[in-house]
Amino acid sequence: MTIAVDKINQDTLFGDNVIHSYSRAQAIEDGYLVDVTETAKEAGFIWPVALTRAAWEDCVEWCERDSKRQTNQDISGRLWDVVWMASFAIRSSKGGSCHLLYELFRVPRGGRKRKPRRTTLKMVTGPGENGEPVVTILLPNED
Repeated sequence: MTIAVDKINQDTLFGDNVIHSYSRAQAIEDGYLVDVTETAKEAGFIWPVALTRAAWEDCVEWCERDSKRQTNQDISGRLWDVVWMASFAIRSSKGGSCHLLYELFRVPRGGRKRKPRRTTLKMVTGPGENGEPVVTILLPNED
């Protein structure tokens, strides 16, 4: 069965008036989510995609100091790895779940390690502010 949602009515979301809500747009504006939709489109995504700040810092963030200390990399290449492997994970999955764990290799930041290490990310699909589908990539221990 498919249920179409035109717009979420926040006043009666759970039967009572909502005391407080925090939108995806606010989380992006505040920096808790990082919008990566444009790069994700290049990897085949058709829905908006964002990473949590923790996932960004662990798997994407990289600076010149990191390159000098560890190995030469950049943010755009690391981001591409995250969204491309997410896209690959979707294409390889059997579907049927809004949560999907996937793995990739990345050089951990903040040390002297140069060798890529395997890490796991979680991808969640769900409704945006107006019921539209959105994708969020998180660390496995995040909700």
